Amino acid sequence: MPETRTSPYNVLFLCTHNSARSVIAESIMNRLGAGRFKGFSAGSQPSGHIHSYSLDLLRQLNYDVAGLRSKSWDQFAAPDAPVMDFVFTVCDDAANEVCPVWPGQPISAHWGVPDPSTATGTEAEKRFAFADTHRMLSQRIGIFVNLPLTSLDSVALRNRLRAIGKGEA
Repeated sequence: MPETRTSPYNVLFLCTHNSARSVIAESIMNRLGAGRFKGFSAGSQPSGHIHSYSLDLLRQLNYDVAGLRSKSWDQFAAPDAPVMDFVFTVCDDAANEVCPVWPGQPISAHWGVPDPSTATGTEAEKRFAFADTHRMLSQRIGIFVNLPLTSLDSVALRNRLRAIGKGEA
């Protein structure tokens, strides 16, 4: 990572459908990143919509949801796409899929989180699954945005990012 940087680090969160976990992570990154980081999200097989419980939760927590949409990761592999500095997979399906080649060879890690959209039970239990997803991702992203990026070499940084994904940070 460069010592001095005038633009934010671009961070892409990937999941299969880009309707819950990756969208929640994008929103958290844009809040916690406070201008140092710019969050994006995409899916390998986007559903075409954001899960209503994701939107409800983000609105309740005062996130700006106006620009959120479900989109393909192909959009971020295109030549005119923003260059990503970091790419995180947040679900098991995306971790096992072959990702496109990303321009700039970003640092990547797997931060798997259970899919809240598959939660069963009462409406309250299902909504709790979305809140728990937010909690887990918020903890991981909070640790990430506070890492001393300019003082870590790429091997140390990769190790720290993997540790965050395993809950060892």
